[in-house]
Amino acid sequence: MKYISEFRDKRVAAALATALAAEADPAREYSLMEFCGGHTHAIFRYGLQDLLPPNVRLVHGPGCPVCVLPIGRLDMAIELADRPKVILCSYGDMLRVPGSRKRSLLKSRAQGRDVRMVYSCAEAIRLAQDNPDREVVFFAIGFETTTPPTAVAVRQAEALGLRNFSVFCNHVLTPSAIQSILDSPDVRKLGSVRVDGFIGPSHVSTIIGSRPYEFFAEEYQRPVVIAGFEPLDVLQAILMLVRQMNEGRAEVENQFSRGVTSRGNLKAQAMVAEVFELRRSFEWRGLGIVPYSGLRIKEPYAAFDAERRFAVESKPARENKACECGAILRGVKKPTDCGIFGTVCTPQNPIGSCMVSSEGACAAYYKYRRHDKIANETPAIENTRESDAAAG
Repeated sequence: MKYISEFRDKRVAAALATALAAEADPAREYSLMEFCGGHTHAIFRYGLQDLLPPNVRLVHGPGCPVCVLPIGRLDMAIELADRPKVILCSYGDMLRVPGSRKRSLLKSRAQGRDVRMVYSCAEAIRLAQDNPDREVVFFAIGFETTTPPTAVAVRQAEALGLRNFSVFCNHVLTPSAIQSILDSPDVRKLGSVRVDGFIGPSHVSTIIGSRPYEFFAEEYQRPVVIAGFEPLDVLQAILMLVRQMNEGRAEVENQFSRGVTSRGNLKAQAMVAEVFELRRSFEWRGLGIVPYSGLRIKEPYAAFDAERRFAVESKPARENKACECGAILRGVKKPTDCGIFGTVCTPQNPIGSCMVSSEGACAAYYKYRRHDKIANETPAIENTRESDAAAG
C-alpha cells in the first residue's frame, strides 16, 4: 500500500469484517482495550465498532495525554502563569481543560496573564530568545511521543545559554499505565473492567519499540498488537488479537510494521535518558498514584526545571463530582454513562478533560456517536475523499 486511501478501502474493510465474523467464537467474549486516543477517534470516525461481531467489545483506555493529567498539576501550571513576568506556553488543548474552582489557562489569559499557545517546543525557545527580560515556561505534557522534542528543547536552551527558559515537566510513560490498568481492582478483583488484550499505540511505539509490551504478554498473558491509525490498521489488529486468543497465544505482534520496530528509535531514547529520569510516583487522572510512571528533569539540567526554579508544589484538588472522566479513562464507564454528557458538558463548555482533547473519548462520542440511532443508520466506512474533507 502506498497511499492513505488504500488504508481506507471499504472493500478490504468488508473482507476483514467478514473474517472477524467467521473467526470470532460465538461461545466466548473478546474484550480489547485500545490505549491510544487516536485509535479511539479512528474507531468512531469510521464506525469500526459497527463492523465487529457483537461479542468483540472495545474498551477505551487512558491513552489521551491531556485527559490523564490530574487537576493538581493543571493548577500548578495556572499558578505559574500567575507569577510576575512569566510567559506560560502550552499546547492548545491544555488551555481549555478545567482546573479547580472553575479555573483554566484560557481564563487566566482572559484575566491578563501571558498564556500562549504553541505548536512546538521550538516556539517556546524562540519566545525566550525574543523576551530576555521575561521567564518563559513550557508546559510539557504527553507520552513517549512528545518527550524527545522536550529533551531537545532543554539541550538547546543550555547550548544557547537561555537562563530565562524552563520546563514544567508532565511527561508520562505508557507501559506503567498499562500495568496500572492490569493491576487495578477494576480488572483483577471486581471484574468490572475486562481486558483480554491490547491494541498497542502506534506513535508511542515508534519511540519505545515493541519490546516493552512483551512483559504484559508473558507475565499477564494478555496479547498486544501494535496498530496504525487508519481504519484497516485497526480492523486487522483486532483480527490478529482474536486469532491469538482463539489459539491460546499471548504474544506481541506488530501490525504497524511500516512505522514500528522491535527496538524503537534508539537516538530518541538516548536523548530522553540524558535529560530525564523516573519519578518515584506520579498522579494520573482516573488511575491515581502510579509508581515510576512520570519523568522529571535530571540534576545536570535542573536550571531548566520550572518546579525547582519557582518552587511550586501540587496541592489537593477535587474533581467535579458530576464528571465521570476518571471512570471513563479506566474503562469502567462509557461517555454516555455520564449524566452530564452532551448536556451540561459539551466541547463548547467542557466540564472534564475527556471532552476537551481531540483525543478524548467523550469528544469522540460527542462528535461521532452522541446520536446512536442516527450513527447506526450511517454506512460504517467510506472510501473517502469526501469524509476527509468533512473532517478537515
